Amino acid sequence: MTRADLLALTPDALAALANRGLVKRAAKDLDAGNGPEITVSPDGGVDGAFPDGTTASLPAGAGLEAARCSCAATGTCRHRICLVLAYQRTAAEPEEPAAPEPAAGWSPGAFDDDALARVLGRRALTAARRALRAGYPAKIRRPTAQDPVAQVELQTCTVRFLVPGELGYVHTDAVAAVRGEVTVLAVWAFRAADERGLAGEEIRLEVGGPEGAGSPGAGGDGLDAALDLADQVLLEGAAHAGPVLATALGRAAADLGAAGLHWPAAALGDLAEQLAAHHDRRADHDPARVAELLAELHARHRAARGGAARSQVLGTQESADTPLRRVRLAALGCRVAGTPAARTADVFLAHTGTGIVLVLKRRWDVPDGDRLTGADLAGRRVLGSPLRSLAAANVVSESASRSAGRVVRVTAGRIAKTTVTPLGDTWESLPAALLVRDLAAEGRALDALPPRLVRPRVEAELVRVVEIAEVRDIGYHPGAQRLEAVVADAAGTPAVVSADYSPHSPAALDVLAGALAAGPRFVSGAVRKDRGGLVIDPFAVLTADGPVVPDLAPGEGTAALGAPPAAPPDPLARALDEALAGCAEAAHRGLLRLPSGTRDRLARAAATLRRAGLRTSAETLAALTAALAADDPREMTRAWAAAHIRLVTAAELR
Repeated sequence: MTRADLLALTPDALAALANRGLVKRAAKDLDAGNGPEITVSPDGGVDGAFPDGTTASLPAGAGLEAARCSCAATGTCRHRICLVLAYQRTAAEPEEPAAPEPAAGWSPGAFDDDALARVLGRRALTAARRALRAGYPAKIRRPTAQDPVAQVELQTCTVRFLVPGELGYVHTDAVAAVRGEVTVLAVWAFRAADERGLAGEEIRLEVGGPEGAGSPGAGGDGLDAALDLADQVLLEGAAHAGPVLATALGRAAADLGAAGLHWPAAALGDLAEQLAAHHDRRADHDPARVAELLAELHARHRAARGGAARSQVLGTQESADTPLRRVRLAALGCRVAGTPAARTADVFLAHTGTGIVLVLKRRWDVPDGDRLTGADLAGRRVLGSPLRSLAAANVVSESASRSAGRVVRVTAGRIAKTTVTPLGDTWESLPAALLVRDLAAEGRALDALPPRLVRPRVEAELVRVVEIAEVRDIGYHPGAQRLEAVVADAAGTPAVVSADYSPHSPAALDVLAGALAAGPRFVSGAVRKDRGGLVIDPFAVLTADGPVVPDLAPGEGTAALGAPPAAPPDPLARALDEALAGCAEAAHRGLLRLPSGTRDRLARAAATLRRAGLRTSAETLAALTAALAADDPREMTRAWAAAHIRLVTAAELR
């Protein structure tokens, strides 16, 4: 009897179930002639006897976790892996039948609940049904010829089905205590997609939930009350909003978070912070950011009322952390930010097994009279290592947990250890979901995403590592205090590396310019579409001499960076910029307080949009000017929201 499940295990699948070091060592033992003598029983059980007297067995109808070995290892050992590899080589000989090809269009949704109960236990189904009743979001990736592994990304973990038709070879980064539950949830996600006829390689959907949770009118009273506060800011103007309104926004954000509406809660919290920044005359206040946050709240409210999946546009119903089993993370750099009273450092860590990016957050108070730049923080110890080392390292931890928003927390312990080692060439072997070698394909993938205003507010959603074949131009624009470099991939598709000056990292732009001029191999950062092209906000650069993390670099940034004149924007971009600036000014001044000059500016912007061919955007802006003249506050806020949502989305797609 041929074991199709063992033949389907690729080296990557074995590395996921054990680790890559064990796979390499087992293959080396096999090549050296130290492999086992194999005996296959009629029921499909595989036994192996090694030259050193060790015996191992792979029972029929069970996965690798059920394998037994006489050695002292408590978990998966090299003998078990070597037995799998030896069986694969034996089965590949002419007298044995060839390994069957995976079934085309296979879906884990084909497993029924009885099969799940037999393998995972009734307790796992009972726990999963509680989550199903509350509803949960899922992003599934169907198997393809290039990647035959079916995958489901849940709120706090990822589940991968390594062998078609087999529940014994499921890999998840969640700890063993919840492994069965999350596996059931992943199967049900595929089943829901199959029942709804959702095709495509990557699908986002809402699974389960209370009856009518995604129906029109399900926005919730808490969200309606929060929107009323946002409209008050819009009518009175951010420039005139006092501390009382900012405090009310903060309380409303807390209420939304308690109700499980995490994405609008985060937007409302950011809006309260922007109002506080304006009141304190801080440099981080940005009228354009205020306008976008107001539009985001309206967009999420409308999407929820229109029947969109609540967890996708309003946030998850649960904010629990999920403990992770032994994880391997590759650092992608660091971003330093903060306020006059505090500094923050976000270290971006790629989960190499699942192809997502997690964020490790740290915060420090700033002593009175101290600057506390990124260079000062670089020596602070995080997870037992200096921040400068951690931001460019491989991290292996047995005590990590992951939140629904992809924030990772690592606790110190005497038993569960965390190790930090140099990064090396890890970026070169990152999963395809993170490593971008084709910028044109990445642009198409970004185009397929929902609009930014209603996407889940997860940390590091679009952080990628981009392979660089050529750096064409580097320039600094003093007026904007921005460094921009045009880079290209091997096919010649361009992207712009764009970094703004930060007083918290004064030398970052000079160090970034030097790293780009040295001929980088890779750049890590947040990738977005802007005016029709790809823009990379860089976190780290990998050169031939090693990784460079600009935000942690020492120095005062005194180098003179020359730059050619900024290229004038194209007519469409100019028209959109003018319209967005007009709407942002209206939100800053207040719709009830607008001078005639602002209304005239909006009318001119509408005319410019119409001449540029953006007729629908022009119509929404014209409707706003008409609503402002009608002096109906409710109609004013609706018209402003419709216009700004349209303009932000058009600029993103442009």
